[in-house]
Amino acid sequence: MPGAFAIWKGMNPIHYFLENQGFVILDGAMATELERRGMDLNDPLWSAKCLYERPDLIRQTHLDYFLAGADVATTASYQASFKGFETKGFNEKVAQELFLKSVELASEAREIFWSNPLNRAGRLRPLVAASVGPYGACLADGSEYTGNYGVSDEQLKEFHWKRLEILSHSNADLLAFETIPCLQEAEVLVGLLKDFPQKTAWLSFSCKHGGQISSGEPFAKAVALANNSPQVVAVGVNCTSPQFIESLLKTAKNNTHKLLIAYPNSGEGWDAAHHCWAGPADGNWTSSAAAWYALGAKILGGCCRTTPADIARIRQSIAQNSELSFQI
Repeated sequence: MPGAFAIWKGMNPIHYFLENQGFVILDGAMATELERRGMDLNDPLWSAKCLYERPDLIRQTHLDYFLAGADVATTASYQASFKGFETKGFNEKVAQELFLKSVELASEAREIFWSNPLNRAGRLRPLVAASVGPYGACLADGSEYTGNYGVSDEQLKEFHWKRLEILSHSNADLLAFETIPCLQEAEVLVGLLKDFPQKTAWLSFSCKHGGQISSGEPFAKAVALANNSPQVVAVGVNCTSPQFIESLLKTAKNNTHKLLIAYPNSGEGWDAAHHCWAGPADGNWTSSAAAWYALGAKILGGCCRTTPADIARIRQSIAQNSELSFQI
């Protein structure tokens, strides 16, 4: 396999996109989109359950996001863990294969998309980002929205290192550290990234409002962590209500020199006690994408409860407002 950045002319792939297109459009929700398509994901593995039950549906969902305008497929490994797979009767070898399967499915969807010349018009070859969700997601108790784990740095390192070791040796273009709720976990992940110098990552936090991450710690301090790592290419916010994105981006601009990333949820909140989404959705949030782009967020997409239709609207909005235009 060629070097990680070979096809991007020696550049980091995110920077290549920005130089040649001016923006990067992420995909939207995976788990809630799978549920919308009929899957029952009331399970500790959430979307990772489909890696062995319905891999075809994951592949098709990735493809539909590419067709809608996404430049990046984020793998269905967010809630995957060795312990979770073990509870389903899978040994460590099979668990490793399932982690790699998440990358393979996104890569296969990309090849299907890119094999059609009609899909290439005005587009760059899409990327695959290997999702690395927070420790709390694998507890399946909603603690990824609090960060109150009660575990040591060493426990977090042990948990994440095994996943990173596998995903960093996959053919994913980069890693996605996403929905990180607390400074402790962010610091651990940024530190572990040094063990895998061939990979770059984005670092994205879940936030409780316009000034704090989910743990209650300052968002300004959180985004500043990215400055310490040359391997972190972008930092920002995800799975957060759209109403807080503008304020968070303004804070981020003042506290980091990294690229900014934003992919909010629909505006509804996750009720961990009843395992359901609650509250009203923000039906007009995609119209805000151009404003977020103007604030410096050149990497934009959606998170929980967003759909391919939302991603199509974001791409249309950003393409119309981008100062750069890309022509094949």
